[in-house]
Amino acid sequence: MTTPNLALPLLAAAQAQKHVTVNEALARLDGLVQLSVKDRNLAAPPANPTEGDRYIVAAGATGAWAGWDGDVALFSGGAWLRLVPQEGWRGWVEDEGMLLVRSGAAWSADVLIKSQNVEVARGALGGAISLQVIEETLSGLSGATVASTVVIPNRSICLGVSTRTSTAITGATSYDCGIAGETAKFGASLGIATGSSNIGVIGPQAFYADTPVVLTANGGSFTSGEVKIAIQALTFAAPT
Repeated sequence: MTTPNLALPLLAAAQAQKHVTVNEALARLDGLVQLSVKDRNLAAPPANPTEGDRYIVAAGATGAWAGWDGDVALFSGGAWLRLVPQEGWRGWVEDEGMLLVRSGAAWSADVLIKSQNVEVARGALGGAISLQVIEETLSGLSGATVASTVVIPNRSICLGVSTRTSTAITGATSYDCGIAGETAKFGASLGIATGSSNIGVIGPQAFYADTPVVLTANGGSFTSGEVKIAIQALTFAAPT
């Protein structure tokens, strides 16, 4: 019997040699807590490992690591111990200075930024800077203009607004994406066909009020359709 998440061996009732099971569990915990691996590009064990060394095993593993592709190899008690990762495990790769996350069947650095709001840096006094992606699907388009309910945040720096037509637009021959007073700020004459997209990059601009994104119909008013929008911005926090 083992625990469901870390596969730590459990003591059985009236078990002899209990210390063996307990020591194995402690060795696994020692290898997994605050996981930091030396390398993730080796497919075979190094020649002279040190007790406690950990590696993410590369594809095509051989020798004592055969069949361990993508697993964590821990050198413990003079032998290699296999630690099978689960979804969401995180590990620091020492030689690359990179934090990885286990997602699906692979370790990835990309997963770390797959969040709507990622804090990039925080000072000792609490001041912080974050990257934000704020999204909305504007459906049932109707009229000359449509404004988003999500906004470019007050006191943020907007880097751009990207769009994708997810359901074909009718009534208009194209549309502009912008804000009130600058209707084509993020793109002009954008496509009405399903799948049409635009990445509306601008020079970094500070906004001092919550500002909706506005779609403006060209060649006639919107009568139907759907557009997905994504606001990409830097946001800030004052010291606490």
